[in-house]
Amino acid sequence: MKKAVLLILAAVTALSLCACGGEKKTESEWGKTRHAEITIRDYGTVKLELYEEVAPITVANFISLAQQGFYDGLTFHRIIDGFMIQGGAANADSKIKPVAIKGEFSSNGVENPIKHVDGVISMARTTKKDSATSQFFIMVGEAPHLDGNYAAFGKVTEGLDIVKKIAKDAKPTDNNGTIPADQQPVIEKIVITD
Repeated sequence: MKKAVLLILAAVTALSLCACGGEKKTESEWGKTRHAEITIRDYGTVKLELYEEVAPITVANFISLAQQGFYDGLTFHRIIDGFMIQGGAANADSKIKPVAIKGEFSSNGVENPIKHVDGVISMARTTKKDSATSQFFIMVGEAPHLDGNYAAFGKVTEGLDIVKKIAKDAKPTDNNGTIPADQQPVIEKIVITD
C-alpha cells in the first residue's frame, strides 16, 4: 500500500513538473513577464520583455495585434535620436483596425512605475488619455516628462544597440522626427515567444 501511494505521489509530481515546463513566463522586478521579438529589415532582431502585471490591457493589446500579424510590414515612421523610435501605425492596407485602449499610467488613474529610460517600450497616443491603439515607441534616451503620462509596458532585453543604430541612421525631415516613407525601417514581424 505504501508503495502504491508513493508511486501515485511520484506520478502527480512528475505531471505537475511537466505542466509547469510549458509555462515560459518569468519573473522580473515588475512581476510576471511575456516575451516578444521584433525583426527589423536590414537591422536585426530586438528582444523584449512585456510587463503584463503593470500594464495588462496594453500588453494584451500588443500581443493580440502581433499574433494576428498586424505589425508585419509596418514601419518606424517617427524617429528622434536621443529620444525614441516610433512605429506600428496602421496603414490603408491594414485589414485589422486597432481600437483605442485605456491609458495605463498614473495621470489616468492607473499606477505604472516604469520610467521612460533607454530601452523601455511604451504606447503612443494623442492628447486624449485613452487613445492608444497600435503605435508604440522604444526609448533611446531618458524622458522623465513622459513618466506617468504614457503607458510604458516593457523593455528591450537584447538588441538595444539595434534600436540606437536605427535612431542614429535616421534622417528626419522635421523636429517631430518624421521619416520619409522610402526611408522608414520596416518591421518584418513581431513574434510573441511566450
